[in-house]
Amino acid sequence: MSSVNPSGANSDPMPGVDREIDIAIDAAPQSRFGAWLDHHLYSLVASLGRLLRKPWAALLTIGVMAVALALPLGLWAALNNVERFAGDVQRSRQISLFLKPEVKLERARVLAEELRARPEVGAVDLRTPEQGLADLREKSGLGDTLSAIEGNPLPSLLVVTPKGDELALAQSLEQLAEADLVQHDAGWRQRLDGWLRFGSRLAWVLAAMLGLGALLVVGNTVRLDIQSRRDEIGVLQLLGATDGFIRRPFLYLGACYGLAAGAVALALLTVADHSLREPLTALALSYGSHFQLQGFELGPALAILAGAAALGWLGAGLVTGHYLRQTRAGQG
Repeated sequence: MSSVNPSGANSDPMPGVDREIDIAIDAAPQSRFGAWLDHHLYSLVASLGRLLRKPWAALLTIGVMAVALALPLGLWAALNNVERFAGDVQRSRQISLFLKPEVKLERARVLAEELRARPEVGAVDLRTPEQGLADLREKSGLGDTLSAIEGNPLPSLLVVTPKGDELALAQSLEQLAEADLVQHDAGWRQRLDGWLRFGSRLAWVLAAMLGLGALLVVGNTVRLDIQSRRDEIGVLQLLGATDGFIRRPFLYLGACYGLAAGAVALALLTVADHSLREPLTALALSYGSHFQLQGFELGPALAILAGAAALGWLGAGLVTGHYLRQTRAGQG
């Protein structure tokens, strides 16, 4: 649709409004679903076109949103890896049950089988006094000194790996008649669980704060786009277009910003994961562990993209709805 000025030259004072008006006019003879689908497709393509027409401004908005999303996501991934690493360190959870010196080896074997039958016990390793003495000679460097000692003063040892709460299991082992000494360190686990709970709460707080920041960034960007198209919106309102019809292109614009920001945030975290994986693997190997960093799998990655798109959609919806309510009130 074009207009003719007094000089006779064609002009188009409101680029982009023609297509919106055509859809609004053609909606009557078409089926409702066809018109609805046509406008959704056009809104999506038009939103992508607006992003491509202003690449630097779009990249700036997407970059700010991506950093705001990457920070809490990175903290969340780090906490998941720490929790997975803590669950893999079974030796730190093992309980050493030293039997009384008078307990015979046959009774120690029977006791080991009884403990393996318990549901709260994962595994039981029996170490005889001879094995304990051989390990002590090998690791302490006091082989000659130990050889001078007559007999074997070491008792039988049961190394118990718990399935659940090691503190409750250690307390029950202390009640055994054959038990002489029970050694375990549950304090580190309790402290680690406390730090993990704190880190998880911190990740949620950061996600809320930075998510609000991303919401405001999208809202401000969409607000500027609305201001540049207020004449088009006014014409559509005069033609009787509904608020949903007018709002839809801006919603898709916000969703495109959010989706692109989520993809960039995942790319940043992937780069960080690959840059840290090799030195961390080497460090873990030096401690005898095969721990490796684990990034986002396909399911969580798709959820992050969907959440980022929904965040952009919400920001655009809040700003557009506020503008349309103001214009409706002014017309009234």
